[in-house]
Amino acid sequence: MKYITFTVPCYNSEAYMERCIDSLLAGGSDVEILVIDDGSTDGTGEIADRYAAAWPGIVKAVHKENGGHGSGVNTGLKMAQGIYFKVVDSDDWIDQEAYRKILKKIKEFCGAGRIEFEEVPDLFVSNYVYDHLDEGRSRVMDYRNVFPDGKMCGWNTIGHFRPSQYLIMHALMFRTEVLRKSGVRLPEHTFYVDNLFSYQPLPYVENICYLDIDLYHYYLGREDQSVNEKVLMKRIDQQIRVTDLVSRSVDLREVKKRYPKLAAYMTRNISIMLSISSIHLLLIRTAEAEEKRQKMWERIREYDRTLYYRLRCSTLSGLTYLPGKLGGRITVSGYRFARKIYQFQ
Repeated sequence: MKYITFTVPCYNSEAYMERCIDSLLAGGSDVEILVIDDGSTDGTGEIADRYAAAWPGIVKAVHKENGGHGSGVNTGLKMAQGIYFKVVDSDDWIDQEAYRKILKKIKEFCGAGRIEFEEVPDLFVSNYVYDHLDEGRSRVMDYRNVFPDGKMCGWNTIGHFRPSQYLIMHALMFRTEVLRKSGVRLPEHTFYVDNLFSYQPLPYVENICYLDIDLYHYYLGREDQSVNEKVLMKRIDQQIRVTDLVSRSVDLREVKKRYPKLAAYMTRNISIMLSISSIHLLLIRTAEAEEKRQKMWERIREYDRTLYYRLRCSTLSGLTYLPGKLGGRITVSGYRFARKIYQFQ
């Protein structure tokens, strides 16, 4: 039995992928590690093959034509044999002590065939670390105020998310069948698709288990990273596209009937994405960028007027759509302050 499938999408990752894969090997035969070589042109494929040869039955090297990060995740989900599914980016890594703890917890829930007879978590949530490794500083993002530690809960019994808290891919380990049931499929050749992965499946989750452990190390610092401000501005059309996909992927009115707190969180998540897109369009400072910002909001209004007005009244996204040059300066100043406080890039 494979308890966890780790999918590692790799594109020209030879400089850092070994650190990532090495951190996953501690799971031994209880896990499978799918190293997805996404049409790399450097030594990525050879490194993947070397690990697959050294760790048969644990590591699989998958070679495919280039389709982007989302395509790698889709491939991993299609092949996954593990009860749970976790994406680990090739420049990130997993903490060993936390890894042992979450694997032990999964085995307690799912071992000896109990998964067929008892309730198991549809989603494990754990902390992640913004790791500015080259600068020697880091920041842990936890959910202690939202979920009870080590116990199962549901969306109707959770606490409240703080403004700095949202469920990103790095914090989540979904049950594989939940992901498949949700129908989530990420677009190819598009950045920022992790937003869709960590959003669309949430209404299909009934049971959640949070572990207060710092499992995932999210490396920040490379100039070519998609979250780098200059890179994000260049790829703003892709960010806008993913924001559109997220806002249309779930009927929040239906979610609210069953899980009001989840619906509130998911609305706020769209608000955050709109804020990020709006801010970076403001930073571009062109008439074309301003037109894109207006059209992005218009598409929300056309799809769901109720959602549109909620977002306009939101403290987050509403403040990124203030009129005039003064409104733009206030928005950008707030963003600079938040980036300094939360150390994201």
